Amino acid sequence: MIDRERIFKAVESYNLKKAKLGMVASHSALDVCDGAVEEGFRTLGVCQEGRDKTYSRYFKCQRDDKGRAVRGVVDECWTLKKFKEMMEPKFQERLRKENVLFVPNRSFTSYVDLKEIEDQFEVPLVGTRSLLRSEERGEEKDYYWLLEKAGLPFPKKITDPSGIDGLVIVKLHHKLKKLERGFFTAASYKEFREKSRALIYNNVITEEDLGSARIEEYVIGPVFNLDFFYSPLENKMERIELLGVDWRFETSLDGHVRLPAPQQMTLLGAQATPEYTVCGHNSATMRESLIEGAFDLAEKYVKATQEHYPPGIIGPFCLQTCVDKDLKFYIYDVAPRVGGGTNVHMWVGHPYGNTTWRTNMSTGRRLAAEVRRAIETGQIKKIVT
Repeated sequence: MIDRERIFKAVESYNLKKAKLGMVASHSALDVCDGAVEEGFRTLGVCQEGRDKTYSRYFKCQRDDKGRAVRGVVDECWTLKKFKEMMEPKFQERLRKENVLFVPNRSFTSYVDLKEIEDQFEVPLVGTRSLLRSEERGEEKDYYWLLEKAGLPFPKKITDPSGIDGLVIVKLHHKLKKLERGFFTAASYKEFREKSRALIYNNVITEEDLGSARIEEYVIGPVFNLDFFYSPLENKMERIELLGVDWRFETSLDGHVRLPAPQQMTLLGAQATPEYTVCGHNSATMRESLIEGAFDLAEKYVKATQEHYPPGIIGPFCLQTCVDKDLKFYIYDVAPRVGGGTNVHMWVGHPYGNTTWRTNMSTGRRLAAEVRRAIETGQIKKIVT
């Protein structure tokens, strides 16, 4: 892991009055850019050739003669042939010269080698660099390990598929869509075998990935992605904030559930088993009796990160949960950075964040507000790693 003092040295050379917020132009970039513009920052999206138009054209920022944004949110797009070129020393030097504070998202850690991000990316990250690896299922100290250390509830793991005696979900990568899911469900070992054989035949998963898949009990209930924020700068009010709640649209799962059961039963071949590729999100709220329980999850998670991944979580994080019939939470995934569904907060904010801050408060804006506060109070080193 890169020495944090080296990052401090880098940020000491910045002209923070001209600080820009940068990010990989994907995933949650629009939310981060929108929030940055609202808080008075200029924005930089690192794009890849062939997938830049969203940022370089359609949401490009136009400013008036006083520098106020009148349209769009992306001030600059730096386009690379491949995202991994971000690791080149000259590119990093360019980021530092432009006073870029970089916001990590899932696309960053998916398209750029994680080990290189940890050891060689000498650009200040707004958030916790060491925690990014915990998101990788199968790592020695992944988020399941951290949840166990924190005493947090998560679905029971099934170590041997022959022991399946109830509904489970099998988590593994998609064979062809490398960054997507090859998930499937099964209620018996026989169904596990039949579905996995069919998915291997249809090039959805591989035999090798199946061998290392995580199998866990399927919690039947609604999904709530809890978008939190932890502020190391706050010293008067609570440091943990619930900014919003979102849930996912998944293909082709959502197409399946829109069909009547008799029609689902007629599906054959590749259509028979739904895929779980996330293609969008929507906003949600929870009944108020659940909110305190959600905060309890966040409190335990934050404490565990501080103990096992110092300095602990900084800024946004997302606990992805299911709620069962007894209104108990189960955490099935953790994002130790900006969550994938926070674009639902853009511009309008979210009922919880807005209620806390008495203004439209999205995840992107809350992150930018923290950066602005850190700069204005001389505490920037508390929020970068």
